[in-house]
Amino acid sequence: MKEVLKDLDKAFENRTRLGIMSALMVNEAVDFNSLKDLLGVTDGNLASHLKSLEKSNYIIYKKDFLDRKTNTSYSATPKGKKAFIKHLNAIEKLLK
Repeated sequence: MKEVLKDLDKAFENRTRLGIMSALMVNEAVDFNSLKDLLGVTDGNLASHLKSLEKSNYIIYKKDFLDRKTNTSYSATPKGKKAFIKHLNAIEKLLK
């Protein structure tokens, strides 16, 4: 059991961060407003969770302009994808 617990990543223990990574695992990139709507969180709440995942190098962002407005989109990094899969595998092992 201890072996399984060590594979759980604290970065994904929060519901919002878990949701962010889930969305980014099945999409190449997702913009800020789409993530906000999908997760039902405020701008500030989402921004703080995104920053946390950025600091862990689990996600990256890209800024573009759409109709003169800044559009920020996020993608999971290879490191983030690997860590998230490891986390999900640990949860599956716990449930068995």
